[in-house]
Amino acid sequence: MEGLLNTFLVPQPPGLPPSLLFPGYAGNPLPRPGWGHTGMDTGSLTISLLTFWNPPTTAQLTVESVPPNAAEGKDVLLRVHNLPGDLLGCNWFRGETANTSHQILSYVVDTQVTTPGPAHSGRETIYPNGSLLFQRVTLNDTGNYTLQIPVASDTQSRRFTFFELPKPIITSNNSDPLENADPVVLTCEPQTQSTSYLWSVNRKSLPVSARLQLSLDNRTLTIHRVTRNDTGPYECGTQNPVSAGRSDPFTLNVLCEGSPTCEGTQVTVSDPGSVNTGGFWLGLSQTSLGLSSEGQCGTNTDQELPLPSDYITCGFILFAPDGPDAPTISPSDSHYRPGASLRLSCHAASNPPARYSWLINGRPQTSTQELFIPNVTVNDSGAYTCVASNSGTRLSKTTVKTITVSGKPFLPAF
Repeated sequence: MEGLLNTFLVPQPPGLPPSLLFPGYAGNPLPRPGWGHTGMDTGSLTISLLTFWNPPTTAQLTVESVPPNAAEGKDVLLRVHNLPGDLLGCNWFRGETANTSHQILSYVVDTQVTTPGPAHSGRETIYPNGSLLFQRVTLNDTGNYTLQIPVASDTQSRRFTFFELPKPIITSNNSDPLENADPVVLTCEPQTQSTSYLWSVNRKSLPVSARLQLSLDNRTLTIHRVTRNDTGPYECGTQNPVSAGRSDPFTLNVLCEGSPTCEGTQVTVSDPGSVNTGGFWLGLSQTSLGLSSEGQCGTNTDQELPLPSDYITCGFILFAPDGPDAPTISPSDSHYRPGASLRLSCHAASNPPARYSWLINGRPQTSTQELFIPNVTVNDSGAYTCVASNSGTRLSKTTVKTITVSGKPFLPAF
C-alpha cells in the first residue's frame, strides 16, 4: 500500500553522522564473517518508506525511518536495528518481494563491495549496517521496500505499511431517520489499515449513552432509536503514526412523527424555506392534518394546504419541505490564469437545507458546498456542475459553469 511523501515529510539535514547511522559506532570495523558460509539462509524484511518504529520487546530485526516524516527534496535514512551476528551482507529491493529486477543496492560484508541494481537511481546509499539512505526524496520514492539479509541462520522479519491518510468522510445508512423509531449507522470512510478512529458530536467527545454504540475498531457509530437531540453535527477523525485527518461536519435530518391535536389547537404553516430548526425539520400530512373549527375536528382534503403526505407534525412550528431552487455558483469569474487558485461556492434555497456535490466534465468530485483547486492548469478547464439535493422532496437541481484556464501563468505577489 503506497503513501504520499510530499505532505507529511519534514526536513532532515544532509550528512548524517556515524553515531546516527551506526548506534554504538566507535570507529571499529564491523564483524565480517565469510560470505561463502555453508548452510546459508535468507531472511526478508518488507517495509514502507513511511515507517513508524517502536522498540520491540525482543531483539527483532526492525527498520526505523529517520526522520519518521521528511519533506520532499530532503534526505531519509532507513536505519536497520538488531542485525544478526552472522551477517553476510544486505540487499535492498523496491517492492514487497526480493525481485532481482527491482534490486536497488547490495552490500557484501566480507569484501565491503557495494553493487547497484536495476532500481538504483543514483540517490541511494547503503551502509555496512544495512541502513539505506535516500537523498533528495521525491514523490516517486513512495512505496514498499524489502531488505534481504543473507545469514548463516534464520532471522526475524517484520513488515510496516503506514501511509498518509486521505481525508475521511461520514456516510449514513439512513439520511432521514424517524424519531424514536429508526436506528442510524454512521461510518467513517475509507477503511484503512493501522488506523485509529475517533468520533465527536457538537465538537465534543461522544457522551456516555446506552443508545450510542461503537464498533470494535471505532469506525462505525450506531445511534439506536434516534431522537431530535441526535442531529449533530458529527465528525470523525483518523490517525496513524505519520498523519491525521478530520471529516467535514455531518448533520442528521431527524423526522418527527406524532398525532396532531385538533380541538382547541391553532395550526400555523410558515412560509416554506423560512424556518430552520437547527438540524431537524417537521412536516404535515395532508391526509391526517387536524384543523380547529368551532371545536370540531376535521381532515383537510382540499388544496388549502398542499403538503406532502409523507410527514406529520411533532407539535412544533410546521412547515412544508420545498426546493431546491436552481443553485447559483459564485464567484462570477469564469476565466483563470495557470497557477491561480480556483474556489467555487454553491448555494440553493431549500427546505430542509440542500446537500451539495460537484462534477467536473461529468466526473464526480467532492460532496461539499465549496470546491477548491489550487494552482490550476489548462487541464482544469471544462464544465463545472453543482448538484443541490433536497432529502425531503427527493428533488435535485443542477447548474453548470464553464471554467477556462488560459493566458500567462499567474504570479502571486510577495
